[in-house]
Order: sequence, then C-alpha cells, then structure tokens
Amino acid sequence: MSTSDTATVRITADDKTGNRIDYDLPGNDLDPETPTPLHSREVPLFMKVYGVICLLGGVISLPLLGAFFGISAYLIFTDPEAAIIGTNLTLTVAVNAIGFVISFVSAVGSIIFGWTLLKSYRRDAARWSYVLIFLSIAQIIVDVMLQGFGLHLIRPSIQLAILAAISISVDPALREERELQRRLRDLEDREAAAEGMLGRDLSGEGYIKLNFFNLFWVFMVCCVLGLIIEVIFHMVWVDPGVYQDRAGLLFGPFSPIYGVGAVLLTIILNRFYRKNFLFIFLVSAFVGGVFEASVSWWMQTSFGAIAWSYSYELLPGVPDPMAIIFASRTSTPFMIMWGILGVFWIKLCLPRLLALINLIPWKLRYSLTTIAAALMLVNACMTIQALDCWFTRSSGLAPTSPVEQFYADHFDNAYMAHRFQSMSIHPDVSSRMDRPET
Repeated sequence: MSTSDTATVRITADDKTGNRIDYDLPGNDLDPETPTPLHSREVPLFMKVYGVICLLGGVISLPLLGAFFGISAYLIFTDPEAAIIGTNLTLTVAVNAIGFVISFVSAVGSIIFGWTLLKSYRRDAARWSYVLIFLSIAQIIVDVMLQGFGLHLIRPSIQLAILAAISISVDPALREERELQRRLRDLEDREAAAEGMLGRDLSGEGYIKLNFFNLFWVFMVCCVLGLIIEVIFHMVWVDPGVYQDRAGLLFGPFSPIYGVGAVLLTIILNRFYRKNFLFIFLVSAFVGGVFEASVSWWMQTSFGAIAWSYSYELLPGVPDPMAIIFASRTSTPFMIMWGILGVFWIKLCLPRLLALINLIPWKLRYSLTTIAAALMLVNACMTIQALDCWFTRSSGLAPTSPVEQFYADHFDNAYMAHRFQSMSIHPDVSSRMDRPET
C-alpha cells in the first residue's frame, strides 16, 4: 500500500465501516493502542534511578515484611499488654493482617513498576503507578490505625507524591491528552460562563461537572450547612435549649463528615438527578449510613475517638436492625435522615449552590480555590495531629517530640474536650500498638 493509500485509510477511520478516522489530533490521535515516537523514547535517567530504587526496595522488603509482621504477631499473642493499648486483640490482629497484605502487594508492585521504568515501558509504568498510588493511600490509612500520626508516615507520603508526578509525566500520550482536555475545558468554561451555564455538565450525562472546583465548594458549603444542622438538631431534639459545639475540625465552623458525605452523594447521584424521589432517597440513605459508620469505625480504631453512638432501639422495645448491623455507628432513623438530605440536596439545593458558586469572579476562581483548599488541608492535618496527641496523652504517654509538645502546650486535653464537645477518647477500643506508661 502506498503512502497516499495509507493516508486515505486514516482519513476514513472510525466511520460506519469500522475503519479509523484521522482527527488531526497530536501524534496518534490520542489512541492508547498506537504508540507515538515520543511514547517510544527512553524514560529519563532520574526515572530509571527511581525504578532501580523501587525494584531493590521491593526485593528487600519481602523478607523484611515477613520478619516484621512475624515479630509483631509473636508479641501480640505472647504478651498483648506489652504490644497494644486497646483491649480488642482481634481488632489489632485483623488490622495487622490487612497491613501485611497491602505491604506485600505493594512490594511486588514496586518490583514490577521498577522493571517497567528500567525497560522504558511507559504505558505499563503509568498503569502500575496508579496501582501503587492506591496501595500507598491504603498503607497510610492502616499505618495511622496502628501507629497514629507521626514520622513513619513521611516515607509513604513522599512515595505517594513521587508516584503522582510519575503517573502524570511518564506516558506522553496521557500528558498530551490531559493538555488537550485542559484547553478544551477552558474554552468550554468561558463559553458556559457567557451563557450562564458555568459548572453544568453540558454533555447531559450529569447535572454538574465533577471537577475539583465544583466538588471542593460543595464540600466547603456542606461542611458549614452540616454544622448548622447538627447544632440545631441537638438544641431542639437531643438536649432541648442546650448549645453544643459540633465542629469537626480544629479551626472554623466546619463539620467535614457532612462535606465529604455531600461530595459522595454528588458523585454517585450526579447521573441520576432526573430519577424519582424514592430512588434518590434509597441510594442516599445507604451511602450516607455506610459512610457514617465507616468514619466512626476508623476514628475509633485510629484514635479511640467516639463522637456518636446510637441506641439499639428504633422504638421502645423494638431492636433497630441497622444499629445492630453497624454496632451503633449508624441507625435506621439517621439513615432515613441521610436519605431525606440526599433528596433535598440533589433536587433542590444543588442547582442553587451552583448558582452561588458561579458568583465567584472568573479571575478569582482558581486562585481563591487553591488558597482555600490549602488552608483546609492544613486544618485537616492539624486536626488529625491534635487528635493523635490527645490519644497519646489519654493513654498515659508523655510528649516525646517537639510536635507532641506543641500540641500539649496549645491544644491540651481541656482545649480538645471543649472544642470537640461531642467526642471522647477511649484508648482501650483502639487498634493501636503503642504501650502506655504505667
């Protein structure tokens, strides 16, 4: 076939005959199955060096993992009082087992990832970087549940940042696609702003665009709205006439469980905003209830923190099946409340919130969002650190680092109890492996 014939075939691609069309896009028309010359290049030297580190690290980690978790298991079973703070041995063993599985898979994945970088298999390296990003996040969560918030999180956090950078840059086709999509989004946003449709999903598949800008402000607004709902509910129903601070972060009027819950409901229900009320209610009730129970369980196992606990009775003398299933971390009435909130959110509040978000001037959208996101990230990190230090003090451990001393001086037990008035710390129900001083 001649060169002209080849060009003709490319021009007729993806038509009704099943051939490919040349869309005149960069390189290979962003077709992941067709490598470009750029995609076939050797990966940079620094990536190969990191690949060697990953490969050797994975090989060395495998026997060390077995030894580490073997010793941990031996200590837990032979002298549990010397190994753990909590009294639930099964919980600590289960979390350790999960951590071992995650670490083992991560070590194997690091070996494969390092090999793909050494061999310049760019697309395979990008795919494995996504796997390792997920495993790194899971490892951080488990590490917090076992050892709290400390220096041991620096290594997986640095690894997470490096993997994120590599996942973006290692595959040129993906990088070109992202750049093209970014330019198209900017163009669409400007046109949508002129038409008063900024933030809407113009494809019609969902109500709003699920981008960082929209979801971040959904989170922010619902953190505040959720706190207001919590305070009013407590004053009207739980303890009539008594004000209780229900804030969930160290600074500001924010209840992050409602913010994150609203983001989850928005992502899950975005495509179903035209569905009937019953469908939205049932999905919202299930998602909200499971999310509430999961957060409660993680806070308890990580910091011994109990912020809410529901009765096992739905009505006098009638057991609540949801409270039994989720060990009082959620209940049928509160799942019903999540369902009602979801209906109001998708059908009534979201359109008005989108209009409110669009009041942010175009030139301030990204700078204001970046600054607000950075401040909320600092707020969240300091809150977790403060909870961890509250836990260690409640366990009888004296501050052993400048960070712990800082929180002991500025956010002591009395301050934390006043700030988080609905929360109490119970080290005996955690899965932590520290030993309090006697």
